[in-house]
Amino acid sequence: MHSINSLLLDLTLITIYAGITTLLCKKLKQPIVLGYLLAGILAGPFVNLLPTVSDKEDLQLWADIGVIFLLFGLGLEFSFKKMLNVGKAAMITANANILFMLFLGYNVGLLLGWSTIDSFFLGSMISMSSTTIIIKTFADLNIKKQKFTDLVFGVLIVEDLAGVLMLVLLPTIAMGASINGWDLVLSTIKLVFFLVLCFIIGIYLVPTFLEKIQGLLSDEMLLLITISLCFGMVLLATSSGFSSALGAFVMGSILAETSVIERIQKNLRPLKDFFGAVFFVSVGMLVDPSMLITYAKPILVITMVVVVGITFFSMLGFIASGQSLKTAVSGAFSLAQVGEFAFIIASLGMSLGVLSNKVYPIIVAVSVITTFITPMMMKSSDKAFTLLNKIMPKTWQEYITQYSSSAKVTHNEERLWSALFKSYLIRLSVFSIVLYSILLCGVALRPYVRYIIPYRIPANIIMTTIVLLLMSPFLKALMGWSIISGKSVKEKLNSIRNKGSEKPAETAEENLASLSAESGALRNFWGGKNQISKIYYKLWYAKKTNRLPLVILTSFRVLVSSFFIVTVIHHFLSENPKLTVALLLLTIFFVFKSRWLLEQYLKIENQFMRNLERNTEAEDK
Repeated sequence: MHSINSLLLDLTLITIYAGITTLLCKKLKQPIVLGYLLAGILAGPFVNLLPTVSDKEDLQLWADIGVIFLLFGLGLEFSFKKMLNVGKAAMITANANILFMLFLGYNVGLLLGWSTIDSFFLGSMISMSSTTIIIKTFADLNIKKQKFTDLVFGVLIVEDLAGVLMLVLLPTIAMGASINGWDLVLSTIKLVFFLVLCFIIGIYLVPTFLEKIQGLLSDEMLLLITISLCFGMVLLATSSGFSSALGAFVMGSILAETSVIERIQKNLRPLKDFFGAVFFVSVGMLVDPSMLITYAKPILVITMVVVVGITFFSMLGFIASGQSLKTAVSGAFSLAQVGEFAFIIASLGMSLGVLSNKVYPIIVAVSVITTFITPMMMKSSDKAFTLLNKIMPKTWQEYITQYSSSAKVTHNEERLWSALFKSYLIRLSVFSIVLYSILLCGVALRPYVRYIIPYRIPANIIMTTIVLLLMSPFLKALMGWSIISGKSVKEKLNSIRNKGSEKPAETAEENLASLSAESGALRNFWGGKNQISKIYYKLWYAKKTNRLPLVILTSFRVLVSSFFIVTVIHHFLSENPKLTVALLLLTIFFVFKSRWLLEQYLKIENQFMRNLERNTEAEDK
C-alpha cells in the first residue's frame, strides 16, 4: 500500500485552509494576506480543532523559497532608474517615515520594558509599509490611477531599499561586541565583491545577454532562465555570508532594467503568488493565539503607534513636499500598516538568537490588525479630510494652501531636485561604505591595542576615540555641514547673485536661474566639486517652502551618522543606553561645531578630485 509523504500532506492541508480563508476574505472584501495568516494559525501546532501540519521543518524550506520569490518580485518592481527618478514628495515622505518611526518604535519598546535590541528591531519593523497589501488594496478599490497613488508607490520604492539595507546592517548591530574582527573584515570584503559583481552584471551582462537571445526566447525558456538567474544570485549571496533575500532582491532589480521585464513579471506571477502564500501561511503558523491575549497591551499600544504615527508623519512628509492637504491625507491613510519586511526582519532576529520570543507573535498580530483596517483607512480618507477641514483652524488651512501653491516645482527646480536626489543617494552610499570600512579597521586592530594596553577600560576608551576621530571628517560630510555655515553662505550667494546688479532677483524662478548661471563662480568657494552643497543652497535660498523638505533629508543623514556612532560605542566601549545617548549627543555636537573637521574633509575631497582629474587628463593625452 502506498503512503503519502508528510510534505505533500502538509501542503495539501495548508492549500485547503488557504483556499477557504482567502475566499472568505475575498467575500468580506479584505486583503487575502489576512486569509493566508489565518490559514497558518489553523494549520499551526497551537490550534487542535483541525488537522495540523506534522513536519514544520519541511514547510520552513518552502517558506524560505517564498521569501526568495517575495523579494525577487519586489526587486522586479523596484528598478534603479525608478529609484533615481523618484519624486520629491516620495523621497521626503519616505525619509520622514523611516526617521521618525525608527525613533518612535525604539522608544516605545523601551517604555514597554523591552531590551535595547528588541526595541531597535521593533523600530525597524514598523518603519516600513506593505507594498503587497497596498498594491492589492489599490487594485480591489480600483483607485490605482488617482494622483496620490503614484506618490505612495514612490514612497514604497524608497522604503523597500531601506528594508534591504536593514537586512544587511541589522546583524552587525544585533551581534554587538561578540563579532570576531577578522570575520567582520572578511564578510565586508565579500560584501564589496558581491556589490561590484552585481553592478557589473546589472550594467552590462544580464540585459545584454537577454537582448541578444530575445528572438529565441519562448515564455517557458524565459521563465527557466529568470528563475536560474534568481537562484544563482541567491547562491552567490548566501555563499558570501548574506541573506538569500538580499540576493533575490538584487537580481530582481537587475532584471527590472531589461527590455523583457513585462514578460518576466507576467510569467513569474503564478509562482510568486503561490510561494508568497506559503510564506505568509508559515508566518501564521508561528502565532500562538493564547499569546495574543497575554500580550494584548503591547499589541494594542504598538498598533496605535503604527496607525497614528505613520499617518501623521506621512501627512507631514507630503505637506512638507508641497502636496495639498487632500492628497496628503489620501496618501498617508494608505500607508498605515506594517509591511512584509517586518516578518523578514523578525525572522532574521530569531535566527540570530537576539530577538525575544514574544516579539514575533506581537508583530504578526499588529500586522494582522493594520492589514485588516487598511481598506477601511483608504475608504475613510475623504471623510477624514472633511473632518480636518472642519476642526482645523482657518489660519492653518490657509497656510497649507498657500504653502502647497508656492511649493509648485518649476522646470529648473525639478532639475535641481533630481540632481540633489541622485547626489544624495550616491554620497550616502559612499560615505556609509567609508565609515563601515573604518569601523572594520578598528575591530581588526582592537586585539593589538589591548595587547599593548592590558587594562580593558583605558584600551576601550582609546579605541573608541581613535575610531570616532577617523570617522569624524566623513561624519561631518554625511551629516550636512553646510547647515552650520548657512549665514556666511547666504551672504556669499547674495553677493554672487547680485554682482553687477542694483537690485536682487525678486522671484524664486529668477533666483534659481541666476544661481544656476553662477555655478562656476561658486566652484572655488565650495572647495571644487561639492555639487550637493551647491544644489542644496540653490534650493534653500530660492524658496522658503524648500527648507522643510531639505531639513528632513538632512535629518535622515544625521540618523545614518548616528547609527555608525552608536555602533562604534557598542563595539568598543559600552552598551549602556544612558552612556550611549550621552556620547552620541556629544559626538554630534562636536562634529557639527568643528570647523577643523570641515577643513580636513575638504582637503581629502579636493585631493581625491585632483587625482581623478589628473588621471583623466593623462588618459586624454
